[in-house]
Amino acid sequence: MLCGAALSPATAAEAVPPDPVVIEADVDAAVERYRPPGLAVGIIVDGEVVFTATRGELAAGGGQPVDRDTLFQIASNSKAMTAAVLARLVDQGKLAWTDPVVRHLPDFRMYDDWVTREMQVRDLLIHNSGLGAGAGDLMLWPGPNRFSRQDVIHGLRHLKPVYSFRSRYAYDNTLYIVAGEVAAAAGGAPFDRLLRRELFEPLGLRRCQAGRWLRDEVGNIAQPHAGGADGHRVARADPEIVEDPPMLAAGGIRCSLDDMLRWAAMWLQPERHGLDAGGRPFLSATQREEAWKTHMPMPLTTRMREWDNSHFSAYGYGWRLTDVDGTWKVSHTGTLSGMYSSLTLLPEKGVGIVILANGEMDELRTVLGQVLVKRFTRPADATLTVAHYAGLLAATAPAAANAATAADAGPRKPALASDAQVPTGRYRDPWFGEVALCPNGEGIEFRALKSPRLAGALHYSGERLLVDWHDPGVDAEAWVHFDQRDDGTRMTLAKVDPAADFSYDYEDLAFERTGDCDAP
Repeated sequence: MLCGAALSPATAAEAVPPDPVVIEADVDAAVERYRPPGLAVGIIVDGEVVFTATRGELAAGGGQPVDRDTLFQIASNSKAMTAAVLARLVDQGKLAWTDPVVRHLPDFRMYDDWVTREMQVRDLLIHNSGLGAGAGDLMLWPGPNRFSRQDVIHGLRHLKPVYSFRSRYAYDNTLYIVAGEVAAAAGGAPFDRLLRRELFEPLGLRRCQAGRWLRDEVGNIAQPHAGGADGHRVARADPEIVEDPPMLAAGGIRCSLDDMLRWAAMWLQPERHGLDAGGRPFLSATQREEAWKTHMPMPLTTRMREWDNSHFSAYGYGWRLTDVDGTWKVSHTGTLSGMYSSLTLLPEKGVGIVILANGEMDELRTVLGQVLVKRFTRPADATLTVAHYAGLLAATAPAAANAATAADAGPRKPALASDAQVPTGRYRDPWFGEVALCPNGEGIEFRALKSPRLAGALHYSGERLLVDWHDPGVDAEAWVHFDQRDDGTRMTLAKVDPAADFSYDYEDLAFERTGDCDAP
């Protein structure tokens, strides 16, 4: 079945590679329209690299060009790699997909005790936990921060579900952190070492990085940029020592274009590219099939129906599954502040497409990815260009602009330290930890102790209060509301723009005042 089992590469229909001149023109059209700081694009057909293109710089204005070895943050494309490591451990008999999570992590807890007992390893990968989209992401995002994986796992017990367990799809990152720690417990090594041992080394992903590493020793690293297509882009440089991020299993791996093409080839041509140095299969046929099964139905969007004539949408183990123009599509995207990636596989055609960018490039990724897929699924239709799909997105822009205007906080003025209406002090949320809401000069500053980039000035917009973050890369302002009760003061937050990225999960926070600003 299309959505049930992996297609054997031996039965895949041969795809005719498009004219490289046409693909080059597609890439150039996307670069001209969206002007990414840096971009790397690659295509494989039947296990062979048929096209690559690199554009731009590691950091805008820095003069160092992007090439096929440049490291990009692949963000949520890390999830399929985490699932593959777990699949390797299943093949080795070290765990089973149906194992209770507490068998491997006895201290694991969800908000509901029954869910804690019933949560299986497979549930960690398919977004069916009952948590809301992005629940707990403020322990991961924006990075870097001071949360540990143990903090993330401990925080889960305080996150209230919004749906019944296994009842529906809602994307999360935090349970992938748990999945990485399950792998570490079953595999007998920290997760970053498991990635190198079970994934990077067997497949020859020589540039991929995980864990703690030295920036200058590795070199050739694309830096994330804040700012839109028409704005001034500012690169955020990596520190000399890149620490092991708590979000590693969910979105913390970095790889090059050549690494990602090799990873894609392993899935599409396992008999040629899915063998380790000893000639053994990287994954059994059984585990390949499990990865691409329909484990959790997903919403089928209007765009998918109209652009691709799609009939189903589902999540596998770290992969999104659907159909496009009558052929199977296995894919995922990755999004971090200033870093975008996509990996698209058309297994029935033996095609893999990789896009990596180091800027806020959501539209570029959507438009260019769509065009490149159509070069294989509708090759005779010359109208399906970058301009065509950019136009379709632009047609929805007025509605988006109206929504953004409605969500705009409007005129504002700083809240003053002398304002007796603002209950300054120290506050604590059970999973996010402590924040200080304290005078800073004449104003009032919000500062999260474990998330240094979440620091900003308190402002009034009309009669409401909001936090205007200092860091331009933190692009979702937060309303602040106080509830004065007999037993103390409570502070809650909410997104000023309800359509902002769900990883800004302010709505899951419930702060209780714990003391004054000058308390030790």
